[in-house]
Amino acid sequence: MTPPYPKLDAHLEAVGADGYLLDADGEDSSQYYLSGYHAPDNFVTLYTDGEVHLLVSGLEYTRAIEDSDADEVRKFDAYGYREKAADVGPPKATKLVVADFVAEFGVESVAVPASFPTGTTDILRDHGVSVTPAYHDPVEQVRAVKSEEEAEHIREAQRANEAAMAAAESLVEEASVEDGVLHHAGDVLTSERVRDRIEATLQDHQCEPSETIVACGPAAARAHDTGSGPLRADTPIVVDIFPRHKRTRYFADMTRTFVKGDPSEQVQEWYDVAFEAYEAALDAIEPGATGEDVHFAVCDVIEDAGYPTTRSHDGLENGFFHSTGHGVGLDVHESPHVAEHGEVLEAGHVITIEPGLYEQGVGGVRVEDLVVVTEDGYENLTDYPDDLRVL
Repeated sequence: MTPPYPKLDAHLEAVGADGYLLDADGEDSSQYYLSGYHAPDNFVTLYTDGEVHLLVSGLEYTRAIEDSDADEVRKFDAYGYREKAADVGPPKATKLVVADFVAEFGVESVAVPASFPTGTTDILRDHGVSVTPAYHDPVEQVRAVKSEEEAEHIREAQRANEAAMAAAESLVEEASVEDGVLHHAGDVLTSERVRDRIEATLQDHQCEPSETIVACGPAAARAHDTGSGPLRADTPIVVDIFPRHKRTRYFADMTRTFVKGDPSEQVQEWYDVAFEAYEAALDAIEPGATGEDVHFAVCDVIEDAGYPTTRSHDGLENGFFHSTGHGVGLDVHESPHVAEHGEVLEAGHVITIEPGLYEQGVGGVRVEDLVVVTEDGYENLTDYPDDLRVL
């Protein structure tokens, strides 16, 4: 039975729609969340009158009946797909079938995500179904508030993340220094070697790696530069790991900055300021506060230390040039936004806190933990040291 979704129902009422429609593959997180089903090919999910109905290919039909959370499952052949395909070709036939599927449940108007296929939209409108795009996806707003079970899935992924971070740090710790470059087991220690160790550890913990960042020197200041080449001593190495658990499909996220040797006075100052900002962000987290409140608490600390932020400067390349954080769940970046104009925080939101300081051409530092908002503040889901210096 479909659980209640009051936020989704309120959205449908506000826009005057009979249902919410998704046409995507199982990698789409809202599709997976509503249907409880993952498939490599596209399928359709219709939420209407408090129930979820799926439209799938014949290949997926029997599995969807058993594995999905849908109240009802239909297959394309039930709506004359073969005849339609012979007449207009398979691509258009699939869209015509969607129109028949929607009509079966008496739906005359649907809300859809902004990414909804234009081809499906055109066919639905041709068949008299009103289609209203939702630029603030109501399903993502539902997904943003995690149940305890979902929070536990994220905890599990974060434990794997911590094991991978420890594997990375151990390589740096065990490395020797020759002419300012790190060496391990007789070879130069590179971003690629550390990333390989991280990703192997994640695989051992049933997690899929994403674009793991091991960025040293100038690369650490270039947004999502994953890093490449030799790692250097006395230079910050930013390690950002955000894996997804294979079984639950929930993400984790964490960043640490390591210096093998002695950080410069400038780097140490950057890190001290970033960490003070991180603590200010944690102090600002509570239900009813906004993502903007938390972000501005970070900006206050960084600006007071004399560094620019996105609040104080437009088009920023140095200083603190990104948001404080983001939601994490079935997507590694989802609602709520811990940034300017960020939403009101609710108990059950899982968010990152990740202030940093950077200088293009030189490098940067960042520290990131993953926390869940609780009724009286927050719980930190991350259990990993935050030392800058690696001996």
